[in-house]
Amino acid sequence: MEERGCSNSSCDKSSCEGCPSKKQPVNFQVEANKDSKIGQVIGVVSGKGGVGKSLVTASMANQLKKQGFRVGILDADITGPSIPKMYGVHGPAQADENGIDPSYTKNGIALMSVNLLLPDESSPVIWRGPVIANMVKQFWSDVRWGELDYLLVDMPPGTGDVPLTVFQSLPVNGIVVVTSPQDLVQLIVKKALGMAEMMHIPVLGIVENYSYMVCPDCGKHLSVFGESQVDQVAQEHGLRVLGKMPIEPAFAQASDAGRFDEVQNPYFTL
Repeated sequence: MEERGCSNSSCDKSSCEGCPSKKQPVNFQVEANKDSKIGQVIGVVSGKGGVGKSLVTASMANQLKKQGFRVGILDADITGPSIPKMYGVHGPAQADENGIDPSYTKNGIALMSVNLLLPDESSPVIWRGPVIANMVKQFWSDVRWGELDYLLVDMPPGTGDVPLTVFQSLPVNGIVVVTSPQDLVQLIVKKALGMAEMMHIPVLGIVENYSYMVCPDCGKHLSVFGESQVDQVAQEHGLRVLGKMPIEPAFAQASDAGRFDEVQNPYFTL
C-alpha cells in the first residue's frame, strides 16, 4: 500500500517512525451508489483466460439465487464480457442523473456489463488500462444495485490493472479461484493466490474446470487436459476444493442459446 506523505516539514522521512502517516495506509475504496446495499462481494479470478471463469461466476449466481439469496453480477471483464450473452440479456441499460439501473436475467439476477452500455454490443472495447479500471469503479459507484446479499465480480484474467482496482476499490470479502488441470495453469494460479495474499483478500476456495470428460458411450472419465492437480495445490495453500467440473456440452449449449438461467451446476458447492 502507498503511504500518506508526512505533514511534518522538519522530519527525516527515512526515519520518521512516529508520524501518523507511517501508520495510516491510503484507503482507495470507492463509495457504493447511495441506492445500493450490498452484503458480500465475492471476486471470481483466474490466472489466465479460457479456464471458464464466467461459467463458474454464472453457476455460483444461479446456485445462490436458487437458495433464496438476492444476487448480482458485476462483469469486470471489460474487454471480453460474456455474461450478458450467457443469460440472453441485451442493452441498453437505463440511466438518469442519479445512476444506472442494472439489467436482470430471467431468474432475477441483477447484472451490469459494458455490453449493456455500448450502442452495438459486438463493438470492440479498445481502451487503455486506466480507462477500463475507471469503468469498473463506476460499476460500483454509479450502478443502483439495490439490496443484494451477494455481488459476484467476474474479473478478467491475470494480476493486472482491473484485478488490482477491484481489490483496492471494492470491499471484497473473498475470492474464488478458477483453474484447469494443465501444469502451466497451476503456475499462474499460484501467482493469483500470491496477489490475493499480498492484498489481504481471503481465498474461499478453488474450482477446477475441464477436470475430465465423460465418454458418452461407456461413461468412463477421460482426463483430456491431464490429471487433476487441484488437490495438491489446495493442500499446499491450505484451501478448500469447491469442485471439479467436467467438460459439459449442455452448459456450452445453454450459454450459446442465452439460457444459462436454466442451468443448475451440480459439480461444485460454495
